[in-house]
Formats: sequence, C-alpha cells, structure tokens
Amino acid sequence: MAAHAANATDGVGRERFLADAAARGLHVEVVERPAARSLEEAAGILGIMPADIVKSLVVKHKDGTFLFALVPGDRQISWPKLRQLVGVNKLSLPPADIALEATGYERGTITPLGSTSPWPVYADATITGRRISMGAGAHGYSAFVDADALTSALGAVVADISDPM
Repeated sequence: MAAHAANATDGVGRERFLADAAARGLHVEVVERPAARSLEEAAGILGIMPADIVKSLVVKHKDGTFLFALVPGDRQISWPKLRQLVGVNKLSLPPADIALEATGYERGTITPLGSTSPWPVYADATITGRRISMGAGAHGYSAFVDADALTSALGAVVADISDPM
C-alpha cells in the first residue's frame, strides 16, 4: 500500500501529474477544492457544469493491458462503441486496487497525465473544443485544461465512445 500512502498524503500523484503536463508542454491550472460527495457537488464547488468534469476511467483489456477512457461527467462509457473502436469483444472496469496498480492513482484522482504506465487514451468526441476539469492526481485537487490541447498532447483517439446517462 505504499503507492496508496504516497498518493494520498505526500502529493506525489499531483507532482507526477504536473511534471508530465509540463513535459508535454500542456498548460494546466490546478485548484484545491473541498471533498465532494458527488459529481454534481464537485461541479457546483468548481462553478462549472457536470459535463465539464471529465472522468478518466481505467479500462482493462482482455489481454491484461489497460487503456484510459475520457468521458464527460454527464455521460457514460458506451461499451459497444468502445469495444468496436478498440477491436475487441471484452473490456471491463477493474477493481480499485487494480486501477491503482495500473496507473499509480487512486479512484477519484486518476488521470492519464503522470500515470505510472503510459496506457493508450480514448477520449469522447463531446469533450472537444472546450475547457474541462479532470483529476489532478491527488484527492482535493482538480485540474483545468483545454480539451483539444490535452487530447493532442496525449495522442488520444478522439471518437464517439459515450452515451447519455
């Protein structure tokens, strides 16, 4: 559980996030915020709409590798669309401990930026053209970033991978 303790208490996750963003030439604004009990509450605290919070979801491939799916807060992964795009018949959300092992981040802080492994990134097309908020690698922090700059910096595949909730 050393990764858990470092991520939760030492700011190591946030530092990895910021270092990776800087290395990619990506401008991010990190803000400290109180804990939120829901996505809607987090959006209210940040003064934005739930759709502007992008969830970074870790998805397990049937071969044991992972990928990131970036999906707006008011939408959910479309498993059929994502499976077709990736070219597989099975994908799943791993348990929290496996997601932590795969990325170095706890749920609620996960981001492709600074992940301990550089998994492929698939971003929902609805995030393009706007400023979004996402996890910043540590609890109590959110990052704001231009979605187009983010997807470009990550080499993300941008496609329709979500459905309304």
